[in-house]
Amino acid sequence: MSLQKGGKAVLFGLLVVLGASWGLGLPLTKIAVTAGLRDFGIIFWQSCIAAVLLLPWVLVRGGLPLHRRALALYAFISLAGTLVPNYAGFTAQRFLPSGVSALCLSFIPMAALPMALMMRTDHASPGRLLGLVAGAAGVALIVLPGNALPDRSMVPWVLVALIGTVFYALEANGIARWGTAGLNPVQLVAGAVTLTALVSAPLALARGVFINPVTDWGPGTWAVLAGGMLNVGSYVGYLWLVGRAGAVFASQVSYLVTGFGVFWAMLLLGERFSPWFWAAMVVIFVGLALVQPRAVLHRAADEAAG
Repeated sequence: MSLQKGGKAVLFGLLVVLGASWGLGLPLTKIAVTAGLRDFGIIFWQSCIAAVLLLPWVLVRGGLPLHRRALALYAFISLAGTLVPNYAGFTAQRFLPSGVSALCLSFIPMAALPMALMMRTDHASPGRLLGLVAGAAGVALIVLPGNALPDRSMVPWVLVALIGTVFYALEANGIARWGTAGLNPVQLVAGAVTLTALVSAPLALARGVFINPVTDWGPGTWAVLAGGMLNVGSYVGYLWLVGRAGAVFASQVSYLVTGFGVFWAMLLLGERFSPWFWAAMVVIFVGLALVQPRAVLHRAADEAAG
């Protein structure tokens, strides 16, 4: 195997691992919210888990930078990558099947492209614009009259779930556009999750959704614990991909998160989906294939091999 092929294998292999682990986080979240756990309570403990796992490693290997640009990055990643999208996602998951939430995450690349065009870090083409149209058609198959959703009252919650995709796309483009100020992915995540824990704790207490690990221990708490540990590795890997291969390439993880998310929902939660749902998924994946420029994929893989 040549170095170039080996680099591609590592790059795409990491995408598969990220997709499987992040996809598993969706049914775990469904278990948690079904057990009565809520938004900032979940965010706080998952951030604490990540901070406990990452901060010792960071401190031993040189410390956590606290200069102005580093603090700005921590705040940006905390807000755009955790607080807003997780609040929207955890709220929507109370009302949506886990598989539908997984399908919503596949829109990250479609949200990322218009932002990249506005930031002038990427280019448009007829095929990619057609991909955006296909993505809109996929949304229409889900939210317009049909049987893609078990209950029509779920339609507004699909739109709430899509808020998260917009912020994930904003996070990816922001990092790709402005860089990481010399911080490595572990430092970025450690700083961001520490800040997230500090912000989400008072929000959870104010909203009455703080999770007491002594009195509230149960299946939902175990799900939060497992989801938090999965999220640490996935997030570090994702930010590494963004910095190494670019926002558009890294956002391809949405394909795999969606596929694995639906698979885990069927396997662990017994969810089943209508032909309308599968049709929407096919149309959305066609849109994703059109939105992703092949030249970018090949160039990113080549850079990873070099």
